[in-house]
Amino acid sequence: MKGNYNQLRAMLSITKGSLIATFRSPSAVLFSIGFPLIFILVFGFIGNSGGITLRVAIDKHSDTLNPVYSIIKSIPSLKFINKSDEEVREDLEKGRLVAVIDIEKNNTQNIPYQIQLKSSEAVSPQNLNILRQIIQSIISGVNKKMYPNNSSIALVNDEVQKIPGRIYRTIDFILPGQLGFSLLSAGVFGVAFLFFNLRQQLVLKRFYATPIRRSYIILGETFSRVIFQLLTSVIIIGIGNIAFHFTLIHGVITFLEIMVLSFEALLVFMGFGFIVSGLAKNENTIPPFANLFTLPQFLLSGTFFSIDNFPTWLQPLCKILPLTHFNNAMRNIAFEGASLADSWKEIGILGIWGIVIFTIAIKVFKWE
Repeated sequence: MKGNYNQLRAMLSITKGSLIATFRSPSAVLFSIGFPLIFILVFGFIGNSGGITLRVAIDKHSDTLNPVYSIIKSIPSLKFINKSDEEVREDLEKGRLVAVIDIEKNNTQNIPYQIQLKSSEAVSPQNLNILRQIIQSIISGVNKKMYPNNSSIALVNDEVQKIPGRIYRTIDFILPGQLGFSLLSAGVFGVAFLFFNLRQQLVLKRFYATPIRRSYIILGETFSRVIFQLLTSVIIIGIGNIAFHFTLIHGVITFLEIMVLSFEALLVFMGFGFIVSGLAKNENTIPPFANLFTLPQFLLSGTFFSIDNFPTWLQPLCKILPLTHFNNAMRNIAFEGASLADSWKEIGILGIWGIVIFTIAIKVFKWE
């Protein structure tokens, strides 16, 4: 009898039973699908509605000693970005910047300064027109107060220099973060509660009475979580792409690469869950332990906003977190057109995290 026992079939039976139980769990569906979709819908509609804050940059060759420049810098609705020329061009191509403002002395007319705007095809014409109107109103105000005898202190060039670009929508930033949110939540909370309850309810002890090996028990439960979570990833990406035009630059190929990346990230995050289930003394201690792993990553890994907004001293910490590397890799693959091979650094760091986490998980994991 023992020799005829099929370990693989037993493992698949565990996978099937656990998967059915997961789908019947309201909390699992809510954390894995509900919350991320709510965030995607909110940020998706916000992204489609425009905004009053315009991101701009000042050309490094601009004359900064004139009154127009000082007033432009003080406008609350203009957010000035200070980056290298290469980074500024990249932001223009993606529509992250409305324009680069170049203020130069004008020696050919009776107008002291000329303002040239450099933008891209990815920028909304409406935002570009708003920026022109803001600058024109500043010039008019300066003319009335300080230069009544001149025709104008400055002239805005009618021709806007434009470079090729592809629209970078809010959803292109927020959806990878929400997918990472879903994967991390499921990997940590789902696994921690699952294996703790299996111990408490003596399910694992009952498994011991069967010929199935312990490794197949773990694999069966793990596969059920992986299948469920990858299905939620398909739903999240599908709704983002269909409803809000989330960019999948190479279509199906990009989608498949994202699935492979999600699979690796989920395995790493599940390692945190195994650690929590091993350390927890009772069910009430699981959330505090789990939040030690999840909350810093939700806040510091570029889930809701770029880590560039954090203080310089905090950014190195942000850049070592595993969720940061998943978010960066996914955004590069989805929008930039990078392949998995191009994202070797992020994937490699996720792999290192996986090795470290599962080494700890093996030490602290408890069967009884």
